[in-house]
Amino acid sequence: MKVVVLTGGVGGAKFVLGLQHCAEVAQLTAIVNTGDDFRHLGLHVSPDIDTLLYTLSGQANAMQGWGREGESWNFMAALKGLGGPDWFNLGDGDLALHVLRTERLAQGETLSTLTAGFAQAWGIAASVLPMSDNAVATWLETDEGALPFQSYFVERQCRPVTRAIRFEGAEEARPAPGVLEALADADAVFIAPSNPWLSVDPVLAVPSIAAALRAISAPVIAISPLVGGKAVKGPTTKLMAELGIDADNEAIARHYAGLVSGLLHDSGDTPPTSVPAHSTATLMTSLDDKIRVARGAIAFAKALKA
Repeated sequence: MKVVVLTGGVGGAKFVLGLQHCAEVAQLTAIVNTGDDFRHLGLHVSPDIDTLLYTLSGQANAMQGWGREGESWNFMAALKGLGGPDWFNLGDGDLALHVLRTERLAQGETLSTLTAGFAQAWGIAASVLPMSDNAVATWLETDEGALPFQSYFVERQCRPVTRAIRFEGAEEARPAPGVLEALADADAVFIAPSNPWLSVDPVLAVPSIAAALRAISAPVIAISPLVGGKAVKGPTTKLMAELGIDADNEAIARHYAGLVSGLLHDSGDTPPTSVPAHSTATLMTSLDDKIRVARGAIAFAKALKA
């Protein structure tokens, strides 16, 4: 099968890793959220792309859920000693990626070309595509005012109450090379169990991507990020409450209405009634868990296509 995944964050990376280990998947393309990208200390940081690259290449820090395994922190210690901003951690090994990316972007290379080069250098067979080479920035309107994503997520640790979310630059953004072609050629498209509002919506905010999803004949399956009515990680259920949305699979299905053919949800949770649904244990702790969820999604897509 030719499989495409819309993804962002740690949960999305885990699901893509599961797909990478499925024999049924002959060609795997990940379209990654770049609404989290930002400049920090003069460096271009692409957190969701980097999380996926580290995960697929076996370099991810399993305990933290972000960054590299075996990382050292001499740079951060020196930065803090000089009174520099230390709210966003940059490990010594991680810095190499950001420095190289920043330098080559300044020389005129694109984010998609750079990402493909990093993936190749680390032996990743999957195609890892940023959603766009154009800048798109996620902003949250909160009780503390408008906050860029990383200020909300990392510096303020998701404490502010969210009123609305917007994606600056999305309407003018064009999909990165290969994105629309991968969607048109896919046998199945999955929306990873990422935060729908913060990790998936920026991708869907690029008009051509949402339009392509509506036009394709392949099944489009969303994997619910909820287990037991709660998000495994991150502020998904907090956001849902603040936006007046029930924390259940029906709400997830409604959020993706018109885009998805079905919803894969945890076997302990109530399925939605608005779209076809399939269940499996969706908590992904071990590699076997990740493969199980990926195979459940593939089986569901095949059933819908039959």
